[in-house]
Amino acid sequence: MSIKKIPLAGVIGYPAVHSKSPQLHGHWLKTYGLPGHYVPMDVTSDDLEDVIRTLSKMGFVGVNITAPHKEKVMEIADLVTDRAILIGAANTLIFRKDGKIHADNTDGYGFIQNLKHNAPKWDATAGPTAMFGAGGAARAVVAALLDVGVPEIMISNRTRVRAEALKTEFGKRIQVCDWVKAGNMLDDASLVVNTTSLGMLGKPPLRVPLDGLNKRAVVTDLVYAPLKTRLLAEAEKKGCTTVDGLGMLLHQAVPAFERWFGVRPEVNSATRAAALR
Repeated sequence: MSIKKIPLAGVIGYPAVHSKSPQLHGHWLKTYGLPGHYVPMDVTSDDLEDVIRTLSKMGFVGVNITAPHKEKVMEIADLVTDRAILIGAANTLIFRKDGKIHADNTDGYGFIQNLKHNAPKWDATAGPTAMFGAGGAARAVVAALLDVGVPEIMISNRTRVRAEALKTEFGKRIQVCDWVKAGNMLDDASLVVNTTSLGMLGKPPLRVPLDGLNKRAVVTDLVYAPLKTRLLAEAEKKGCTTVDGLGMLLHQAVPAFERWFGVRPEVNSATRAAALR
């Protein structure tokens, strides 16, 4: 006699305590009346592979992966999507019925959906994007923006060599600007993106001069603590359309939840409230 298992999912990080994903997925499970649980798990790099291979035998249907494990899980997975390979990191694992572990990256999807949801008039092809930062989050954003047809992405990073690496990898639509001249990118930008942690609570501020922001630009910050960063506050004063970083977190969770629990959840005001609790 086969026993129907309650599907389990969770987030693995070190630490994982800061993650809003348990609140978010818990809200959706309750909203749609689905059986299942979503739990945070603190796992060290040394234990990562053992834990992941054990979870699939315990009724887990998948997990989210957060820092510092997004790159390492690529080596553990049996199957990796093209977009995860392109980004060089995975944030979602699906434990398939055939025993294989499937790795994906939904960060870029979440970024684009957040823009479409909160800045519906944004046109990807209207002009260049100005981007601060060249880390892991930046890679997902660059891949997603190129995919939707942004003609040029100007990138400035405190360590120029990391921005140059993105240009080498992603090609001629990437232009690199020195950090001391980062403010110069804003004049013609139709989209401005901060992918750094600068401006986050407990981190140094983003000190880039914002005088060049034009009111036609859409400005978004991946930071969501605080929800309104200095970048967004200044952009708002100049009449720009602004999009906070929480929506990216919400939208990137949608495809994973659907794969794990069989229902495609909606991102709405109740979803935001649940994540902010």
